[in-house]
Amino acid sequence: MASDEVTVRGGGIFGLACAWELARCGAKVRLIELARIGAGASGGLVGALSPHVPEHWTAAKQFQLDSLLMAENFWRAVEAASGLPTGYGRVGRLQPLADSAALERAEARARAASHLWRGRALWRLCPATGAAWEPPSPTGLLIEDTLSARLHPRLATAALAAALRATGAEILFGEAEERGPVLHATGAAGLADLSTALGYEIGTAQKGQALSLGFAAPEGAPQIYADGLHIVAHVDGSIAIGSTSERDWTDPATTDARLDHLHARAVAALPCLADAPVIARWAGLRPRARQPLLGRWPGRPGHFIANGGFKTGFGLAPAIARAMADLILTGADRIPPDFHLPES
Repeated sequence: MASDEVTVRGGGIFGLACAWELARCGAKVRLIELARIGAGASGGLVGALSPHVPEHWTAAKQFQLDSLLMAENFWRAVEAASGLPTGYGRVGRLQPLADSAALERAEARARAASHLWRGRALWRLCPATGAAWEPPSPTGLLIEDTLSARLHPRLATAALAAALRATGAEILFGEAEERGPVLHATGAAGLADLSTALGYEIGTAQKGQALSLGFAAPEGAPQIYADGLHIVAHVDGSIAIGSTSERDWTDPATTDARLDHLHARAVAALPCLADAPVIARWAGLRPRARQPLLGRWPGRPGHFIANGGFKTGFGLAPAIARAMADLILTGADRIPPDFHLPES
């Protein structure tokens, strides 16, 4: 398929990952980005790759599981091609258990995971040890899963761009000529364009805020998920904390007191961070739809959509990249029904 030309619009995680998979399949790829790599939500700080809870199983949850299991090989290939780190590590995750009801749910999910995750990852209960890198747990027990991973968003997007250039793909900034089929992976702005084209709101932008602390976490420290927050120890020595979900805002790129509140909650959830200095603050818009939106653009032959990642974009990227490359290059449709764009 070396003669196939494909244009990808958007230099965020969906655009970069799909372009990389298309290039690996032999396509001649032109990626067009209006601003800069990772200009939108993909330029954030958190990078938590976490699974759905193992219950009420659906094709969409299976797709996400497959993507998380693909992630290590995907990101190692990016690192090999680019010579750059991505910050990927399958470090697992710890969650506190608040009460007996939470414990009962966790036990049921552990049984479900033993079947649904096919032995390739575990969801289990373990006693809290009192270690500094553990959230306080009222029950004295923690949920541990071995599927969750971390990825440094800014390192990962830079590595993907370098890997693409190493394959001979073009990365162009500003407007440029489209060649061949066109994949639109343009985040919040693209979601608004799609809603306008379809004549109804299929999704919307939602603001998020996150911050990074300077703290020497133990090597390979697991993610912490507590009080609705992701706390992620990255390879550069930063601890990312996020994020808010805001439907109303004045300035999408400005941090405010809501981020200070998030910081306080994170310290309560993981007290060892109490004296860690804030080294970065981030705010931006994320494309939110009911589910990720994948497939052909209705009414526009030769145009395709990959959008709506919201908080799950980095975790879903390997499987989405493969599915979209298959659809664009061969016509094979392996997209979960819940992710499909409506026909009209």
